[in-house]
Amino acid sequence: PEPHAFPPVREQIPERAGWLIGLMFLQSCSSFIIAYNEQLLSNHMVIVQFLTMLVGAGGNAGNQAAVNAIRSLAVGTLNGRTMRQFLTVEAKMALCLSSLIGVTGFIRAAIFRVPWGETIAITASVVCIVAISVGIGSTLPLLMRKVGIDPANSATTIQVIMDILGVLITVCVSSFVLSFSVFQREDAEPSVESQGDLDDALR
Repeated sequence: PEPHAFPPVREQIPERAGWLIGLMFLQSCSSFIIAYNEQLLSNHMVIVQFLTMLVGAGGNAGNQAAVNAIRSLAVGTLNGRTMRQFLTVEAKMALCLSSLIGVTGFIRAAIFRVPWGETIAITASVVCIVAISVGIGSTLPLLMRKVGIDPANSATTIQVIMDILGVLITVCVSSFVLSFSVFQREDAEPSVESQGDLDDALR
């Protein structure tokens, strides 16, 4: 009989399922970050409404960079001689993409008439998230190959990493920007209603 082109399912299950289960547990770190910053998010519910967009932008940009690196490794265009050139191109790409997506995020927040403090926080967050995600996405496959891990796993790993980092960056940047007195509101203390809205949004 003709040999199978792909390994049987029973041989693939341990590695693939184990990797996904590990990433699932790792992803729970974002819940701890949200819980720790519950007061900030209660006072600025609009940040929660944009959180999916911010985290998604990071995951998409990082996955795009990772796939590009994996493809370059597979076809042989990315090697020891071209490594510096590849990293230089990706660094420039990180700056360009973060700027373009930052402008897009700003316009989207402005269209929805988001308060200026939150608009600046959202724009700064998405710029940082996209720039960092492209950097990690382009280098993670190289690091995985160096330590003997299949670089293909970086495509799923970058999504989880940016889920965690995206939430962390957003709350850190928002906390810094909204700490300025010009953006302080008199109704900053969370009400019972806003607390309930936050719980519903995070479920």
